Amino acid sequence: MWVHQKDGTFSPNSWCTVRPKPSTMTYERGIFCQRLDDLLNHEHELVKLAQVIDWSLLEAKCGALYAEKGRSGVPIRLMAGLVMLQHTFQLSDDDVVSKWVENPYWQFFCGEEFFCHKLPINPSSLTRWRKRIGKDGMEQLLKLTIHAGQATKTITEANLQVVVVDTTVQPKAVAYPTDARLYLKVLHALVRIAKQHEIKLRQTYTKSAKEALFRHGQYRKAKQMNRAKKEQKKLKTYAGRVFRDLERKMDEETFKKNRGTMIMSHLVLTQEKKTKGKIYSVHAPEVECIAKGKAHKPYEFGVKASLATTAQGGFVVGMMSCPGNPYDGHTLADQLDQVERLTGKMPERCHVDKGYKGHGAERCQVIISGSRRGITKALKKEMRRRSSIEPEIGHQKADGKLGRNWLKGSQGDMINAVLCGVGANLRKILARLRKRLYLWLLSQLLPTWRIPFAPIACPQAA
Repeated sequence: MWVHQKDGTFSPNSWCTVRPKPSTMTYERGIFCQRLDDLLNHEHELVKLAQVIDWSLLEAKCGALYAEKGRSGVPIRLMAGLVMLQHTFQLSDDDVVSKWVENPYWQFFCGEEFFCHKLPINPSSLTRWRKRIGKDGMEQLLKLTIHAGQATKTITEANLQVVVVDTTVQPKAVAYPTDARLYLKVLHALVRIAKQHEIKLRQTYTKSAKEALFRHGQYRKAKQMNRAKKEQKKLKTYAGRVFRDLERKMDEETFKKNRGTMIMSHLVLTQEKKTKGKIYSVHAPEVECIAKGKAHKPYEFGVKASLATTAQGGFVVGMMSCPGNPYDGHTLADQLDQVERLTGKMPERCHVDKGYKGHGAERCQVIISGSRRGITKALKKEMRRRSSIEPEIGHQKADGKLGRNWLKGSQGDMINAVLCGVGANLRKILARLRKRLYLWLLSQLLPTWRIPFAPIACPQAA
């Protein structure tokens, strides 16, 4: 069994799995099977990428998070490889494990020597592994992709001198919040507590609340707002009655066990239109309402995320979640510190938009878009690369998992943000290696091509 700590993380001694042995190649040959490195194309981009990544560094960093006694752990390279592939190709936990069995290149990337016909792990193990290594371990994965990008010449040392920083919203996997649905969710949560602890309520109102929510939706669709408000008020009354009845009949020990649900229910029932720190989802109370000024999407429900990319190439050198919806300028110093932590050096110049005025960052030259004082011709040309981060955010939301975060809690927000940067970098590296493979194949085929030549008969001169 493993136990949660007070800060929401897991201590090494609370896990029952021992530190896995370092993954090493045995170079043994089976009687009835061939090795993967004998079957695969060594010029394939995943084979090249697997050879570039320093897996031993990751095993040394994450190995301290395992216990000293217990059952043998799953290899760290296998778990890290599955997480990388998952965010590179935008897959769920179940899909990445099932497709791993079908793809020999994925198995080689994760450190297998022979082709495996069985599922490597249960998909739920990915959830526990993400919680085990936490945000710091995910930053190690992002650091490995940066080193791999330098090794494959996807980025250079000169690219790391100039970065672009911007923020976006990482939407949470929640339904669009409405007060009526929130009251029904609170009612169901309270009734579950009563059934779990065998507390007999005067009335549960589950059937009446369901009918009221149905009528509320009908009235809203028919634009009969006064009738819809009456049904919403009924839902709030039902939830309030159950809350007060359960609070009276609950002893102190039961209240401590369900303290979070009871406090959240009280906040939902007492919050109003202009209340700060409102709750928008029962199963994800950390969700915030963020307005980015978009015409097609005025409000987004999730958490703010900060992104740092190179001005040339758009390679991700830093990514983090910013809970609490802070002002963009107040997130810049922490973002630049993360860039220095991952790349080993502070960038010389950082380009941001006008939302970063009053940032207070002094360790790097921050250039705000639209600035004119002290801007040379070279800097003016460089400032045009500020908008290059916008399509990178769009690609991470369309091709990655930044468009909808399925991980639970604030820790899930932090982990998903960093992993989205890992997936974006791996897609760029694979595209670079794929291009090199195409050029190599072209160079091999060109000498063998022969253009048929037929001499054209010239007319005889008269």
